[in-house]
Amino acid sequence: MQLYCGIDLHSNNSVISLIDKEDKVIKENRLANDFDLIEKYLAPFQDNIEGIVVESTYNWYWLVDGLVDKGYPVHLANTLAIQQYNGIKHTNDETDARFLAHLLRLDILPTGFIYPKVMRYVRDVLRRRLLMVKQSVAQLLSLQSLISRHTGKQLTSQKVKQLTVEDLSNYFHDMSALFSARQSLQLWQQLQQQISDIEIFVLSKCTKEDFSIITSTPGIGKILGMTILMETGPIERFPQVGNYSSYARCVPSSKISNGKVKGHGNTKNGNRYLSMAFVEAAHYATIWNPTIKKYYQKKCSKTPVMVAKKAVANKLTRACYHMLKENKPFDIKRAFG
Repeated sequence: MQLYCGIDLHSNNSVISLIDKEDKVIKENRLANDFDLIEKYLAPFQDNIEGIVVESTYNWYWLVDGLVDKGYPVHLANTLAIQQYNGIKHTNDETDARFLAHLLRLDILPTGFIYPKVMRYVRDVLRRRLLMVKQSVAQLLSLQSLISRHTGKQLTSQKVKQLTVEDLSNYFHDMSALFSARQSLQLWQQLQQQISDIEIFVLSKCTKEDFSIITSTPGIGKILGMTILMETGPIERFPQVGNYSSYARCVPSSKISNGKVKGHGNTKNGNRYLSMAFVEAAHYATIWNPTIKKYYQKKCSKTPVMVAKKAVANKLTRACYHMLKENKPFDIKRAFG
């Protein structure tokens, strides 16, 4: 008997549903998030289970890794790409679990990539770095704005980075403003130290990796190259360059019917960390590469700065796709010619 299993995973419990090839529920229950308990529940059916679907929630690692280690064929459901039939009047955790199993049975389940466990934790550390970079930029901009608001002076980001806590008393006479400025500067300095610590740690873990292809791209060093490769996974997952650009959130999302725009699609589809990495790469590329800088400045004359930077990020995304597919270094003429 062929069985299909869907697991609706929550923070402290999971609903497990087993269905046969006729969509008949064979067994269904809510269990605590205890792997031994779940494994014991599934064990009598292991030889008949064609596949297990687990929702791609924030806490899937322990369950997916445990099931894979026990020899179960596991699929990670891409929840953003799954839409239930709108006519359903009542849904709950049980129907959600059944629906996952149903999609697997019909072989129409949108799946996510299960990144190898060994490198997944390094990828997660790199994700933490990206979030810290974002917070660091926010603190820098906050301090720039404070100085401009209280003095009328517009300091460059480079000048702000060189300030010390003692220097700030030259810009602020109000104690409350000085306190806020010191908080922003100290937070920025702490974040920079944390980012540096992460980069040293990650490089020590990936000394054997070859990043020569990806790091030939302007704006991409070892850390960003490592981030992009780990967020991408096997490039073969993406049949066309447009699929990769979409995954990196570098293309607009829209719904068009009969030539008319009917609204916007889900802009959150894709990988936000890959998007952040390419935007960071675009930032550095527009500073250090003359050709890319010229392209960026031309875009800035017609569009907002962030839109222009996103356009550069899209160019880099498309270039990296072809580089990884063809195993060839960056070609500025091909990318920006």
